[in-house]
Amino acid sequence: MPPLTPPKSGDALFASVDRVNAELFTLTYGAIVRQLLTDLEEVEEVNKQLDQMGYNIGTRLVDEFLAKSNVSNCVDFKETADTIAKLGFKMFLGVTATVTNWDAEGTTCSFVLEDNPLVDFVELPDTCQGLQYCNVLSGVIRGALEMVSMKTEVTWVRDMLRGDDAYEMRVKLTKQVPEEYPYKDDD
Repeated sequence: MPPLTPPKSGDALFASVDRVNAELFTLTYGAIVRQLLTDLEEVEEVNKQLDQMGYNIGTRLVDEFLAKSNVSNCVDFKETADTIAKLGFKMFLGVTATVTNWDAEGTTCSFVLEDNPLVDFVELPDTCQGLQYCNVLSGVIRGALEMVSMKTEVTWVRDMLRGDDAYEMRVKLTKQVPEEYPYKDDD
């Protein structure tokens, strides 16, 4: 059996991933949000669409993350959250998050981002005050966790675009789905 390789650090993961220009990424995301606002007209519908887009992205990103990070199975939700904050955010966005505000059961926490590359060059107009501009990130978290058998609810608590001091997502584990294997071993 080959020796296990230790998980890579967030910086090593970030260096190993193909990247696009940060400004191009930010401006493209902004154009998508703007087009959704034009097409859907209702801010709440745009929020739902951004979350669904993120969910679809998250279900695919988790495969790349697991393939490139050498991370073994996390034992619980706390370890999973810490892995996402330190490695996942670093690998795909180039930033790290802080995991904080755990509840007593260990099923709810907050991801706090001091820096968010999605919001460079962004100012929300008064007509879009209900817009959860970064809702794609909550969808990504939800989709990725669902692929590793964790159903979650993700909501934004703080948003610097609204004058808060940081970006904070509240993540609540609603159900841990036991892993099922498609085939039984023949005895």
